[in-house]
Amino acid sequence: MKSMAISTRFQLFFVAAILLPCFTPCCAQNPDSQTPFPLLVGYFPQWGLHLAQPFYVKVLVTNKSAEWLDQINYAQGSVRNGRCSLADPDADLSARFTRRNSVNGQADGSRSSFRGYFHQLEELKRRYPHLKVLISLEGDARDFAQDAQAGNRSAFVASCVDTFLRGHFAPGINKPGIFDGFDIDWESPKEEDAANFRALIEEFRSQMNAVRPGLRLAIAVDESPQTLSGTDFAAIAPLVDQVGIMSYDYAGPWSPTTGFLAPLFSADPQDSHNIEQSIANYEAAGVPAGKLLMGLPFYGYSWTDVKIINDGLFQIGHAVKEDRAYNQIRSVAPSFSAYREERSQEPWLFDGRTFWTYEDPVSIRFKASYAAYQHLGGAMIWELSGDTADAELLRIAYNSLRDPLEEKVFKERTRKRPLSSGVPTARKESSPASR
Repeated sequence: MKSMAISTRFQLFFVAAILLPCFTPCCAQNPDSQTPFPLLVGYFPQWGLHLAQPFYVKVLVTNKSAEWLDQINYAQGSVRNGRCSLADPDADLSARFTRRNSVNGQADGSRSSFRGYFHQLEELKRRYPHLKVLISLEGDARDFAQDAQAGNRSAFVASCVDTFLRGHFAPGINKPGIFDGFDIDWESPKEEDAANFRALIEEFRSQMNAVRPGLRLAIAVDESPQTLSGTDFAAIAPLVDQVGIMSYDYAGPWSPTTGFLAPLFSADPQDSHNIEQSIANYEAAGVPAGKLLMGLPFYGYSWTDVKIINDGLFQIGHAVKEDRAYNQIRSVAPSFSAYREERSQEPWLFDGRTFWTYEDPVSIRFKASYAAYQHLGGAMIWELSGDTADAELLRIAYNSLRDPLEEKVFKERTRKRPLSSGVPTARKESSPASR
């Protein structure tokens, strides 16, 4: 349905260009150096090859993302039937790249047995030696639970190490060194799995250390440690290098009520459902701040048939099940009025019927600055194909981790209590011409 008529078009993204300071990006800081910048981690989608507009590894070169990223988590490796394996052998090993879309400007030969994204990642690491690449292991929670049991654990981890660290990808294809570790994405261990979860992490660390020192081990976790009942994070923390909080999906299509995808702070004083609280909860559970990664979503959700009350925020509507990439939301934004909740700096779009929650340059700068302010290990992006062609959001995240907003911005907000009614203090974004 066509958007309702609006007397003034409020261009959120042009406003962001005014509100945000200009930066001159430089190469990503080598994590082995003495400069303690937070890490910038981005998930690379294996399924990006099959998108209508394919997402190539070369994009990370042309838009400078590879200079800014410290680590790529390649999603995904498969966890199934008691072992690790390639989730999509065609994308990983077989897909042929042309001179135009390959990292090194050379087309894959018809006789080459090593092609696909893995070959492109190998070329990317040659060009950017600072860059680390982890394989993100994903699978059904029941498979993880089975593999973590005492009788299966060692053989399962050995299969992961052999496949992805030793590089035995397929018969005749042996390419060690492409992956620098694992990102374990078990969503999520139940209380009865807690002891086996810890033992599984211990087994990964032990076998990884036997391969070579310095390999990275990360885990992806829900927004709250309470959802992983029984998990001893104080015991797990010393075993891992990173604990990536999936600090998004605080609101979404599972609810008929509109809300914010990833609020740093809550507008309602009774609501602890926010990133600030998630970080505090993991620290209280025993994870050092320096190992925590704040999740940043490069996508958004929408609702239709939303009531006009409160400019659509926290109102009942019909949730749209599919998420949309930031670059898609950005393209439709001129047809909407844009708003921003002042305490959390969360944006939303509303045209009198359809509501969008998402992240934009202002909110990403705000969150990445907070990550630096809290001395977190860094930020992780889900996922890189959602950004614009010129990596607008990633560039802002990179610069903000290194040149964050002043601490007083956050001190003022943590001291300031929201309205007791729970109604957020918001402003309508104005167009550049009116500023």
